[in-house]
Amino acid sequence: MNIRNQWLTPLASAVLAFGLLTGCGSAMWGLAGDGSQVVVGMSDDVLATDPASGYDPGSWLLFNNVFQSLLSFPSGDTEPQPEAAKKCSFTDAQARVFRCTLQDGLHFSNGDPLTARDVKFSFDRILNINDAAGPAIMFNTLDSVHTPNDRTVVFELKVPDATFPSKIASGAGSIVDHRQYEGNGLRVDNRAVGSGPYKLDYFSKEKAVFSVNDQYKGTAEVKNSGVTLRFFHGNQRALKSALLDDKVDIAYRGLTAHDIADIDLQIGHKGVEVMEGSSAEVQHLVFNMRDPVAGKLAVRRAMAYVLDRDALIKQVYRDTAIPLYSIVPIGIAGHTASFFDTYGARPSTAKAAAALRAEGITDKVKLTLWSTPSRYGPATDQEMKAIATQLNASGLFDADMKSVPFDRYEKDIAAGKYGVYVKGWVPDYPDADNFTAPFFGKGNVLGNHYANSTITDRLIPLTAAESDRFTTDGEFSQLQDIVAQQVPVLPVWQAKQYAVVHDGVHGVESCLDASTVFRFWELSKS
Repeated sequence: MNIRNQWLTPLASAVLAFGLLTGCGSAMWGLAGDGSQVVVGMSDDVLATDPASGYDPGSWLLFNNVFQSLLSFPSGDTEPQPEAAKKCSFTDAQARVFRCTLQDGLHFSNGDPLTARDVKFSFDRILNINDAAGPAIMFNTLDSVHTPNDRTVVFELKVPDATFPSKIASGAGSIVDHRQYEGNGLRVDNRAVGSGPYKLDYFSKEKAVFSVNDQYKGTAEVKNSGVTLRFFHGNQRALKSALLDDKVDIAYRGLTAHDIADIDLQIGHKGVEVMEGSSAEVQHLVFNMRDPVAGKLAVRRAMAYVLDRDALIKQVYRDTAIPLYSIVPIGIAGHTASFFDTYGARPSTAKAAAALRAEGITDKVKLTLWSTPSRYGPATDQEMKAIATQLNASGLFDADMKSVPFDRYEKDIAAGKYGVYVKGWVPDYPDADNFTAPFFGKGNVLGNHYANSTITDRLIPLTAAESDRFTTDGEFSQLQDIVAQQVPVLPVWQAKQYAVVHDGVHGVESCLDASTVFRFWELSKS
């Protein structure tokens, strides 16, 4: 989906290796703050209220506020810390048995007690349902869950997986009430029963209304009396108007770069502020390795030589993103600039032409860049048109862009109909594993038929088994170099994270970090 070298410390890695203990602040009962109701607008949709189904940024925003996980990511931190759990740790040196002890006195928002049975039920349910739009793919290493008693949960893994704590700290680790959910079917009434800081009181196509959960016991300190989330369904103009007309307090996710720049010019006149935070959201061009054109290495390498990321970001994104030269983004431990090292910082038509000639290609390469209008950002179509223009300007390509609705887009990719298409990725957890295993491991999410045994059979398992994540840099560097040489994907940009807020609204800075968790409880309004 739901994300850093400078944020990870040897001490934090040691904590992960030897056990996750209760954080600095003691667990407390969640209480409503003195702040007023806060209204947040976004153009993303919330595709699911059931954690067994949702695997998109909008749904995880809901999950992170309504449900608890055993672990969570504190503001500004990328190491998971206890939340519903009192403590968690691997109990073996191979990182295959992970044991958690729950806090005392946990309850769901309806008053039902939360016990180890609910934790086991939640993970078993995700795997049993195995919804195509859900997060089951994140738990392909999970073998079984055991509950020795009401407060103890033991996860047994099929293979070593040192990233498992981060996975269960994400929205995929949401704990549901076994009395309120079916074990083999999705909940379809748009309701949710969790134990997080908020209750979902109302959900429709237009908005979701959240109130403070007085049953909550965890680390969050709620600073408002509730949150209303308004949906704008990709209509950036309507979101911008709602913000400037005081109909929303915060605009989060979905404003175009043009909107952000325009609003930035109005600061002081409209009483709004543009806030910037770190992000590990990325976007790639993906190549179908079975396509008669995109399947040729020379074509892919020529595109890597021609792509001008700096011009693209300036033209389309107005510097609201940064150039990306690797599949692992800047700020994630293990990042290297493999594409920069291989293809250079500046476009080279001469090197692109040489790459094509080396494979006997002398005519213009005819291809289509496939896009979908809003799923990966409001400017995706414009971006793909700009890339096609760059390719054509080299004199080596005859490229065009076509855009289709997302449901057709996904079906056509699965059917192998596209040679080149765009994919965005909002990370599930802050580790290089989440930018590699989903793309190049078994059953990858890209659907591009790329396979490399060195990556799949050696490098990914090696990195997954290492509890000290700093020792994985060498393997991740090798993996990134292989991808840069074979180009199954072409990294384009890494996003910056923005929200636009009215004067008197506080706490948004605690919601814009690399974990991508938007923490309702940090928001307040004076």
